Amino acid sequence: MTTIAPTLDLTSPVSEWILDTPARARVFERYGIDYCCGGKKPLGQACARRGLDPSALMQELRQTGRSSTAADERDWTHATLTELADHIEQTHHAWLKRELPRLVALADKVNRVHGRNHSWLAELQTTVDAIAAEMQSHLFKEEHVLFPLIRRLEQGSGPGPMPVNGPIRVMEHEHDQVAALLEKNRRLTNDFTPPADACNSFRTLLDGLRELETDTHRHIHKENNILFPRAQAAQLAVAGSAT
Repeated sequence: MTTIAPTLDLTSPVSEWILDTPARARVFERYGIDYCCGGKKPLGQACARRGLDPSALMQELRQTGRSSTAADERDWTHATLTELADHIEQTHHAWLKRELPRLVALADKVNRVHGRNHSWLAELQTTVDAIAAEMQSHLFKEEHVLFPLIRRLEQGSGPGPMPVNGPIRVMEHEHDQVAALLEKNRRLTNDFTPPADACNSFRTLLDGLRELETDTHRHIHKENNILFPRAQAAQLAVAGSAT
């Protein structure tokens, strides 16, 4: 049975609710609450932004903490930095590399077919293209710069010629940019709701964009709230032992 931290309340950051019980991510996803880049916001503030009853949501989160036994929700706070970096590459990075080209093609097709009746599809296509371009560069920098630094740091060979703080700040800034684009997707699509005349491709696009938001929120949460703070703490420890 999961133990619920007694200090978690409406003033607690959203990310703390998930760090306490990872399965709660599903609750936030259901209500469209950003728990990665928006994870530093208090739960009450996040509820106000989405027009939710804070007491009801907090009760649902606590119930999830008591009842959840989901085997697929590993507690990554106890993994090594290398294990977590490998997991992010092998799952989230691999998923994005596979799905983003499909979503870009779908957005183009749906806009060409339905854009005359739904003018917002042109803006949606532009947003999807922007996410794909941003993530292509972002994944490359994580895989070839930041993650190798983190692995070397954990192995005791030091962070190399570049400390991790600079690359982490760049990655967090890019996370914020992608989070804003994902929020725009949700707004343009009215929470991914298909219009009455939506064809199967239209519905597939909206379902894919919902899945993109879900996976990216989980991806960024693992980096912003677990991997990056632990890597920075490891660097401080190395620096302290060297003095």
